[in-house]
Amino acid sequence: MKKWKKVLLIIISILLMFAGIFSLTFIPHKIITIDPSEVSKIEIFSGNSGDEITVTNENQIEHIISNLNEIRFQKNEFVFWRLGYDLNITIYNKNGKRYKEFIMNGNESIRYNFFIFEDNTKSIDYDYIDNLFDILEVKPW
Repeated sequence: MKKWKKVLLIIISILLMFAGIFSLTFIPHKIITIDPSEVSKIEIFSGNSGDEITVTNENQIEHIISNLNEIRFQKNEFVFWRLGYDLNITIYNKNGKRYKEFIMNGNESIRYNFFIFEDNTKSIDYDYIDNLFDILEVKPW
């Protein structure tokens, strides 16, 4: 009988440990943590129009990355079944390797690694990024 109690205690302990670790993922945290000087380009694809732009201007990269670096995102919901998006953003480092890819839906949320992350302060500068489609050369899809 004591052996079953030990096994049950171990199983409960493991389950509690996993539940604790999972709950820690809901603590607000930064998703983008890169020095803007380490970014070579940002590719932005519009899910609305099908247009794509590549941002290589250092001032524009500085603005976008600095804005995203400041935001702490709160994991909200699993989005495996959700389709469609506003902007698909891919950030490349100076070596030309993909640093981060995520989907931006307005000024308050991004979709990253099968989850929607919310910015409760609505401080994503979505309008700045969206206006780049009027400034930069657009590559039609």
